[in-house]
Amino acid sequence: MTPLRALMIKQMEVDRLAPKTQQAYLNAVRGIARFYQRSPDQLDNKEIESYIHHLLTERKLAWSSVNVAVNALAFLYVKTLGWDRPKLKLPRCRKRLRLPEILSAEELERLFAAPTHPKHRALLMTTYAGGLRVSETVHLKLVNIDSQRMVIRIEQAKGAKDRYTMLSSRLLEELRRYWRACQPTSWLFPGRDHERPMNVSTAQRVYTRAKRQAGIVRGPGIHTLRHSFATHLLETGVDLRTIQSLLGHTSLNTTMRYLKVDRTRVLATASPLDLIGVLKETPTT
Repeated sequence: MTPLRALMIKQMEVDRLAPKTQQAYLNAVRGIARFYQRSPDQLDNKEIESYIHHLLTERKLAWSSVNVAVNALAFLYVKTLGWDRPKLKLPRCRKRLRLPEILSAEELERLFAAPTHPKHRALLMTTYAGGLRVSETVHLKLVNIDSQRMVIRIEQAKGAKDRYTMLSSRLLEELRRYWRACQPTSWLFPGRDHERPMNVSTAQRVYTRAKRQAGIVRGPGIHTLRHSFATHLLETGVDLRTIQSLLGHTSLNTTMRYLKVDRTRVLATASPLDLIGVLKETPTT
């Protein structure tokens, strides 16, 4: 391990970056080192900017991938090496806003009915009922299910934060059926060796298989259940601040994107086509 890599890892650990973020940043820095065949701390501004241009125009990477590289290099040069921020002129990546796909109530019922294994059914229902990230679901422990207060405790989620979300009565019944059938001891959804939690990729496959069996074509990933949770709460009148807290969003702006997929707001707004007759009858001033 090079001294620069060790220094960057130490700084990322001090800043408590998530393990996946740390790995992504290290891969990005490794990429620029291979491109120039020199240590990244020997590069100047022009070379850094040229590398980003190379990713955009020659490798034609997705904006999200380039954005990871930009953030990684900013972390290396500003946070780790102590460069002044104005010295590093990296282009800002545009974000393509894509609305999340939402499953209907009928589709969710079909999805939950599809798995034959009670563990898989409980996994899907827990992810939706709590509005959880898949990593949060698989890291739940039995002690995180508080049936007295009817809450689920999520420990050290994204941003190293703890939070609570609701525990529905229907989910509690399903979890009790699952426990009677499988009797997990520590992790709520253990992996094969029972000493570790289920792998995220396994949970994703459970969702994909159930979706296929249920004949559902929308919602490519299990994160769709979290999107559906937030949108359905909004459609039933729950305020954004409450949804923000349940989802564990740091910024309300992140939660506000669900306003764009709130079906009730869309249906409550009349189309201009339907208003043409009214507009014709309204005298102009």
